[in-house]
Parts: sequence; C-alpha cells; structure tokens
Amino acid sequence: MPAFDVAVVGLGSTGAAALYHLARRGLNVVGLEQAAPGHEGGSSHGESRIIRLAYFEHPSYVALCRAAYRNWRALEQASGRAVITTTGILEAGHPGSSLVHDTLASAVQHELTHEVLTGRQASARFPAFDLPDDWEAVFQPDGGILAADLAIRLHVEGAGEAGAQVRTGTRVRAIEPGGAAVRIVLADESLIEAGAVVVAAGAWIGQLVPALRPHLTLSRQVLAWFAPSRPAVTGPGRFPVFLLDADAAVGTSADVIYGFPDFAGTGVKAASHLLGRTLQTADEARQDGESGDVRQTLNILERLIPAAAGPIRQLKTCLYTSTPDADFVIDRLPGDPRIVLASACSGHGFKFASVLGEILSDMATGAAPAHDISRFSLARLG
Repeated sequence: MPAFDVAVVGLGSTGAAALYHLARRGLNVVGLEQAAPGHEGGSSHGESRIIRLAYFEHPSYVALCRAAYRNWRALEQASGRAVITTTGILEAGHPGSSLVHDTLASAVQHELTHEVLTGRQASARFPAFDLPDDWEAVFQPDGGILAADLAIRLHVEGAGEAGAQVRTGTRVRAIEPGGAAVRIVLADESLIEAGAVVVAAGAWIGQLVPALRPHLTLSRQVLAWFAPSRPAVTGPGRFPVFLLDADAAVGTSADVIYGFPDFAGTGVKAASHLLGRTLQTADEARQDGESGDVRQTLNILERLIPAAAGPIRQLKTCLYTSTPDADFVIDRLPGDPRIVLASACSGHGFKFASVLGEILSDMATGAAPAHDISRFSLARLG
C-alpha cells in the first residue's frame, strides 16, 4: 500500500489550496515544499494579488472567478480571517485598448456589475489618477486585493489541522510513474510513495515534467512599492486596484501596468504585466531588483497616477511561468492519470488558487472536476 493517498509537490498558492481541500476530504496527504510555503524565490509570495471578475484574458474564466470568490469567502469563514479587501478595480487604456474592450465584453457577456467611464470621469472619481480625457475605462466594484501570504498560510494551516503532513525544506528530484504507486524521489535519494501526485511546483514544474519544459517561458518580474506623494487619495477607500494599458501617446513606451492602493502602509505597489527578463531555470531567480527595472513603471505612474509616483520604498522579484497562449495547464499526465499537473499560471493564477485546489482534489481522487477546465489541457500545446 502507498504511504499516502495523495502527495502535493509545491506549496505555493495552488499547491497549498490543493493540500487543504484533500485533507478536508479526509485523505491521507502530504505536502512537499523545497523551501517554505510562499518563499520569496517563487511566484506566490508577497502581501497582495488582484482579484477581479470581468476577465480581459478570456470570458470563459469568469465562471472560475465566481467559484474562486466563493471559496475564498469560505476560507475566511473557516479561519475567521479576512483574505479579500474590496476596493473595486479600474481598468483603463488608450482609445481602442484591447484590455478595456475585452474586459467590457466579458462583463457584458456575464452580466457583471460594471460602469463604463471616460478618462476624465475616472480621474474625477479617483483623484489620484490623471488619465487622458479620451481614454476609456471600466470600473468593477467587486474587484480588490487578495492577502497573498495570509491566504497560503491559512490553506497550509487548515490542511495541517485536518491531518495533512507538511514537509518543508524537502526538494523533489523526480516523479516516477508506473507500478502500484507513484514514486517521488527526493533530493537526498529517499522515496515517498503515493496513490496520486499533484505537481504544483510553479517555475520548477518543467524540471519534474520534461514534457512541459519546451512549452514554458520563465521570466523575472520586478515589483515596486512607491511612497505616495498624496497619501490622502491613495488609500483603499479612494483608490482602487488598477490595470492600465498605456501607449506612446502619453509619453511612455507601450506597457500594461497593474497596482494597488497603499492598504498596508508599505506604499503603492505597481509593476509591469509584460514579460520581464527570461530565465533558463527557476533557480536563477534572485531578489535583485534595482531602480532601472521599474523606470518604465514609474514613468507611467508620473504621467497617469502622479499621486502615487513618489520615491521607491522597496523592490521585490517574482517569477512568471507562461505558456504560449497565457492559459494555465491543469491536466493529468498522459500515460499515468495519477499524476496531476497544475502550473504555468502565466502571471494571473493566484486569484484562482482557491478553486483550483478544489479541482485538483477532484482530479487526484479520480473524479471528474466540478468545473470546466477544458481550456487548460496539456494536449493543446502539442
């Protein structure tokens, strides 16, 4: 008999949620994490992530967004801790912006609460912003901030309370299918056997699943926290999370930046969503951001959100693991359906972790997922 019903490799946002759901179903589960859950070398760390309903990436994500909201609220109820801070989200861009157009199309198709604004109207409502009058914007009141580090911690702690084993400082070298159990080879050459394995290793998944490696791009993303010049208008009561699609017409290079109000006293967080420097392996990543990495972001803030464009308080780096189409990979490994893959979240996956954990729990126990994940098949990559 395998030592565990299911093993989860990687305890970032998605792996931690999978461990939580598996443990609460009464399964004998173990979570394996090479460092610590939410460590700063990966993709899930930090104080905040954006959560939103209308989805410019594709309208089919909206059903998963709704389910994710429900599961985050359930986690809040179970833990007694607040995970979501509602601020609304403002998505704005130059005339013809695909970001704004596709967000609006998603909101209309799914009948989501939203408002369409001009740049002038958006700036009047949110005085930290100074958007060009001819810009277009969509405001969704349900958008907001996910407390990232807290969310991971609550999932891991909840899994432990439900009986899961959590092994940190445990690096996986290989996952070997076949036989009566799936064998997990650790860095010290010891073995763990499980009836099924969820591989949620983030940027390291290509090392464990070679079939995925050719389809993934790893990039280093630098995030910055800026001291606001007008703190009175950059707090969560008057300043929503945002996505801005800027072009050369505003005096900057074309870019999509996102950001958050100064909700924790650490400053206004902002970063580019465009892919940063490409890495060959995840182990190349370091916390080595410098001011030159965020000069473009600061230029856009100075032009479009001057109240937020103060001195840099801190810089952090994280990893994007991206597929060519920027969709996720959530699937069973061809040849051994006991190995479930969950990664390549392409820079927009954290908000879905609460529902992906539920989906992965279904898949690891041989059940059909309760939600449609056909968009995320491995086969589409070739």
